[in-house]
Amino acid sequence: MAFDYKKEYREFYLPPAKPGIIDIPPMNFLAVKGIGDPNETGGAYQQAMGLLYGAAFTIKMSRKGSRVIDGYFDYVVPPLEGFWWNEGSTAIDLTHKEHFHWISLIRLPDFVRHADFFWAIQEATKKKKQDFSSVEFFTYQEGLCVQCMHLGSYDEESVTIADMEAFAKSQGYITDISSTRYHHEIYLSDARKVPPERRKTVLRLPIKKG
Repeated sequence: MAFDYKKEYREFYLPPAKPGIIDIPPMNFLAVKGIGDPNETGGAYQQAMGLLYGAAFTIKMSRKGSRVIDGYFDYVVPPLEGFWWNEGSTAIDLTHKEHFHWISLIRLPDFVRHADFFWAIQEATKKKKQDFSSVEFFTYQEGLCVQCMHLGSYDEESVTIADMEAFAKSQGYITDISSTRYHHEIYLSDARKVPPERRKTVLRLPIKKG
């Protein structure tokens, strides 16, 4: 049975639909950074998706090729994640998505080291005949956050965010979005297949003591 991060770490990927406080440990990711509307057809965000998944599945399928990764175990590729912000602001402006700054991410298993990452980038570039140089090995320690499962459209997240902020305040915290701490989303539903009203998205906001 393939290791499934969503099931093994339910506290990170399957929280309840009500806010809670959580401390997120350091994790390694594949990451692509960019600016612009994620819904733009053929835009930078959609191109980033192809690069991330291309690199992620190159690592996952390495066991069937020539690369032997020390400590490898079979696993389900973790869900797509995203850090989002607007330059110079501590709030997310959902009405002007063309101004979004983002880092798109897919978590890496702990056995993947920098040498394995660089091999995967070279292998994906060779096999897919595409430039994967914008994909980074990204280590991030998110720390203390308020977290909640959002049910519904991405455009309706502001209601859930308001609930999260109110809960954090009731616990003695305030949000702490900055140039190094971000609005965080984890996508448990495939937006190409699941209608907006049925989508499940984990939302996280960094917090600190108020």
